[in-house]
Amino acid sequence: MSLFDDAREVIAGGVNSPVRAFAGVGGEPVFFKRARGAWLEAEDGRRYIDYVGSWGPMILGHTHPAVVEAVTETTRQGMSFGAPCVLETRMAEKIRALMPSIERLRMVSSGTEATMSAIRLARGHTGRDTIIKFEGCYHGHSDSLLIKAGSGALTLGVPSSPGVPAALAEHTVTLDYNDTEALDAAFESLGERIACVIIEPIAGNMNMVPAEPGFLTRLRELCSRAGTVLIFDEVMTGFRVAKGGAQSLLGIEPDLTTLGKVIGGGMPAAAFGGKQTIMTSIAPDGPVYQAGTLSGNPVAMAAGLATLEHLDRPGFYESLDRLTGEFVSGLAELAEAAGIPLAVEHAGGMFGFVFTEDAPIRRFEQVAAADVERFRAFFHGMLDEGIYLAPSAYEAGFVSAAHGDDEIAKTLDAAKRVFAKLR
Repeated sequence: MSLFDDAREVIAGGVNSPVRAFAGVGGEPVFFKRARGAWLEAEDGRRYIDYVGSWGPMILGHTHPAVVEAVTETTRQGMSFGAPCVLETRMAEKIRALMPSIERLRMVSSGTEATMSAIRLARGHTGRDTIIKFEGCYHGHSDSLLIKAGSGALTLGVPSSPGVPAALAEHTVTLDYNDTEALDAAFESLGERIACVIIEPIAGNMNMVPAEPGFLTRLRELCSRAGTVLIFDEVMTGFRVAKGGAQSLLGIEPDLTTLGKVIGGGMPAAAFGGKQTIMTSIAPDGPVYQAGTLSGNPVAMAAGLATLEHLDRPGFYESLDRLTGEFVSGLAELAEAAGIPLAVEHAGGMFGFVFTEDAPIRRFEQVAAADVERFRAFFHGMLDEGIYLAPSAYEAGFVSAAHGDDEIAKTLDAAKRVFAKLR
């Protein structure tokens, strides 16, 4: 029996998060036992250059000495108090300094908690029920967000998973990403019934798809006019694409922001926050209830704070952006030389590539129409070459500060060989 077979005997589906099962690419997942820098080591001893980075958090690379030291020292003092600690305050101060739109915040333990809580806060603050989300964006697995589009542009949503009540789906409208016309129509039709709009300003769960600046500018205008809370889901992009997140790149300020991944430095930590006038509606200051036993856990705070403090170093993001840009442009050049259509995107340490001639990618339907079979073949070819990419055509990838010119060169050499087999 394989390690995966063993896992399936005791773990539902053999994994504790569905994408890890390799269902989107076929085969069995790789089980890892060790990681350092840009490299992973599997249970069988094989080593891989990692472009998943625990799905984004490892911006400094794995087992960064400063993060390990912070976690080790904090653990010696206590792993959890269930009471306030100074590290929580220091973390909140650091986040606010890096992302000024966040005047007050609340720590939680996962991105799903952050988005779920932000939406509840927006509903409670506005006294409204309807929310708007966008096709191809993923905001965690809470009931209100596992909703797909109805049959028409303004049809209220339908559940995309068993277990989500249809009555709850009636309060969620799902629109096409980057479709300003549909956005205008939704606000004209629903107006002041809309509690909030939640969006990834750079989507990372339908591969990597940027929101067009004009689309987000219009969204900001509509929300302000209707008294609707604009939520930027920066669980993935926060401190990954730029020091101030995607909102700093785009120059658009949301009312609330959700964060995760990087702010935990590899430990379970997330947050939601924004305007003080909205955050005062959350308990204990206000009536909107939210709580978490391990929220602000000192070990997670230590790991996240040690990570964030490194992001202030001069040239950090310039170097990361340069390296990631060289990687994706190299992939595009190799694909073109092999006669294989490939659309690429990158920002900071985040990247995406889609096997399609329909570039640039700006809608979910473009990703859905891409050559998934070619991606699967490319994924397994790269895996055989010792390159670990996200095991799904719908996920973004990540470069860390631990990646160097040598890792990028090795990866592109491998890609050249794999592309040659895909012709």
